[in-house]
Amino acid sequence: MQLKPYITTPDNAGKIADWLRTRGGIAIWQAIDFNRLGQTLTTPLNTADGQPHAKPTHWVDSTPACVITDFADVLISKDVEVSRLKVALRLGSNGLQVKCTDASTRRIRTAIAKAGTGAYHEFDYETQEAVIFKPQSQMPLLDYLAMGETKGIHLVKTA
Repeated sequence: MQLKPYITTPDNAGKIADWLRTRGGIAIWQAIDFNRLGQTLTTPLNTADGQPHAKPTHWVDSTPACVITDFADVLISKDVEVSRLKVALRLGSNGLQVKCTDASTRRIRTAIAKAGTGAYHEFDYETQEAVIFKPQSQMPLLDYLAMGETKGIHLVKTA
């Protein structure tokens, strides 16, 4: 999985910029739990008192998969909704987790592949749908910050 450049949303831009300025950078932690393969978790590189950030949760590796200290390695992505899929759910083998059925998982993966590079899904729990998103445009974090971090900024495509 490619972790650089780190791609995040406009909602997270301020927090990421603050961590780069005041906490030594960001740490990207890779999931080791089979139920979360491909997922990452982002924390500041250091705690508020300057100590290295500890492993944030049990389901990530013991050390960060990637450390980013340069603003140039962060892109802000404006993502658009491509489609919504109704999904069927089932109980996990331990009876404590709710998971998509195998057929729903295949439909989600097919829809993501069809949407193209950078596409992903999120669950809308109220409607029990998988929402497929894809990047519409991206810009470097410093360019985004120079524009004023204003809501409603229209991002421009980068090469």
